[in-house]
Amino acid sequence: MTHESFAEDPARTDDENDAVDIGRYRELTRPWRITMAVLTGTATLLAINQIFNLGFLVNYVMLDSRYMYLITGTMLAMVFITFPATRKSLDHVPWYDIVILVVIALIFAYYAFYAERIVLEAWEYAAPPVGIALALLTWVIVLEAGRRAGGWPIFAIVAVLSLYPMYSDRLPDVIAGIGMPIQDVAIFHILGEESLFGIPMQAFAQLVFGFLLFGVALQFTGGGPFFIHFAFALLGHLRGGPAKVAIFSSGLMGSMSGGPVTNVLTTGPLSIPAMQRIGFSRQYAAGVEACASTGGVLMPPIMGATAFVMASFLNVSYVTVAVAAIVPSVLYFFGLFIQIDAYAARNRLEGLPREELPKLRDVFREGWYFIAVFVTLIWLLVYMQREATAPFYATGLLLVINHFTSHRLTLEKLLLMIAATGKLMAELAGILAAIGLIIGSLAVTGMAGTLANDLVYLAGDNVLVLLIMGALTSFVLGIGMTVTAAYIFLAIVLAPALINAGLDPLATHMFIMYWGMLSFITPPVALAAFAAASVARVSAMQAGFQAMRLGAIIYFIPFYFVFNPALLLQGQPGEILVVLVTAVLGVALVSAALQGYLLGFGDLGRSMVSLPARSLIGVAGLILAAPAGGMLTIGHWTLVLISTVLLAAGLGIAVVSRRQQTSVTVEGGAGQ
Repeated sequence: MTHESFAEDPARTDDENDAVDIGRYRELTRPWRITMAVLTGTATLLAINQIFNLGFLVNYVMLDSRYMYLITGTMLAMVFITFPATRKSLDHVPWYDIVILVVIALIFAYYAFYAERIVLEAWEYAAPPVGIALALLTWVIVLEAGRRAGGWPIFAIVAVLSLYPMYSDRLPDVIAGIGMPIQDVAIFHILGEESLFGIPMQAFAQLVFGFLLFGVALQFTGGGPFFIHFAFALLGHLRGGPAKVAIFSSGLMGSMSGGPVTNVLTTGPLSIPAMQRIGFSRQYAAGVEACASTGGVLMPPIMGATAFVMASFLNVSYVTVAVAAIVPSVLYFFGLFIQIDAYAARNRLEGLPREELPKLRDVFREGWYFIAVFVTLIWLLVYMQREATAPFYATGLLLVINHFTSHRLTLEKLLLMIAATGKLMAELAGILAAIGLIIGSLAVTGMAGTLANDLVYLAGDNVLVLLIMGALTSFVLGIGMTVTAAYIFLAIVLAPALINAGLDPLATHMFIMYWGMLSFITPPVALAAFAAASVARVSAMQAGFQAMRLGAIIYFIPFYFVFNPALLLQGQPGEILVVLVTAVLGVALVSAALQGYLLGFGDLGRSMVSLPARSLIGVAGLILAAPAGGMLTIGHWTLVLISTVLLAAGLGIAVVSRRQQTSVTVEGGAGQ
């Protein structure tokens, strides 16, 4: 395996992704690719002008609503170019999409031109006839954009809930709201600041936009190959090395990719064959890649659009959300790492030969600037606190340095980068625009608070029951919707109920996001696992169940940090330290129990007698990892004592199991 074989060309990776998503993205002709490039450039200039307050378009800072009209119209136009209405228009832009593009241009140009009047005359409550007509038409366009970008589940949910104000007064009292005629609903949705242009699109236009640019630029300047080279050079020679590489590289790639499935398709073609080569089964390799890619999206410093929307909902800085996510994501990846190490030790799986791996020194010499750019980004985010502008500076620095390296962008790759940026922006904007209509419906009817109170009533004021209800709801919505869409819906409906029950607001929102992510590795859907299964050429359900087993700890972590926010680095330093130490030790025990091998002890046995031993050790780990204090009234030392007793009992049974197995082996050998 040569140094070059560890990485793929960004263009090739993008083509592979398109092949997997056949029927989803339109294959554009050259004129339409140029159109997309122009629209992407226009949107980027609009964002830079507004975020940096440059005023180079009109010599004064643009009204926020005018900026939102212009950038949303640009994004919606890109949706109808990128995503076909049906499979019949995969290779061309049909006449009806061209008509829609013209209509979008005219409508949003009108909105932008009359932006001051719309705000000053409060058109969201009393618009002139032309405003009402355009709002109704825009509503239909946004619904269709959501369908194309997010699929039928998004369309169905948004359509039903965006129409909710029209029929809410005729529903049972529990879910009844203030009724409104359709024209009033339309102008509130489209011409107000709480629906289409509410938190989701505001977060996109003001925060997410720059990070999308940075992520795509990082991929197309060679960031993906660098991180994979770096992971192989660092970990490839260890036992189970390729699987550990998958964890490391996917965690880093998660900072750049659009989601778990994209992450799988980027790193999977490299890591899965390498895992199989040293002895990992196909389904195990697929499970590892699915778990690593899903966790990558939860890893700071860039956690995807959901984290930015969360910061907007909580009215806190993005850095606050990213810092809170450090410990849960580290625990998740630590659990994966320990499980892989245990599996490799138990099955005597060695790493790759050093001579076949890239040299760490060579990797750094070729890609040192990626580390420098990341350090610059984190410095700007944390120290300078420039959340909106930091990714633009980092992207500019990356492109400048890249120009003086052997990996500098060619014109062809630059065009591919622009195309990939436009596609990613269009997809996310189409979904967020549609989801915003849900927020508007619940806001205008006053149902957000009512639903929260009803949920608390149904749970009988039992916080644990409410959390379980929330976990199941998040999981189910995560199956049919993107993580961001599911999170936004639940942040409106469920989060207030949990917060009213006394839970920490940040922990509550993180809980919802984590459980929304779990559908990517949990059958029967498990999209990330299924994508990995297609790469590994193995049964999708086998890969799904293996991923569920490997990612088992993530099912408990959200409950833990809700019980005690010290796991989110909130609280006294002493409390945080104790909780972290017990969590790490507990996760190590759970991982050992799942794989049947405990570091420092060895094989926990392979006979039926070993099952009780592994169960006791696993329960001991869960109890030890559980954060004392907070909602749990049990103290740290009590949990440690219970865990120690269970661990001792489990290890005692494991010793007996190993002796039985040894005697059976000896007797079998003597008999032969």
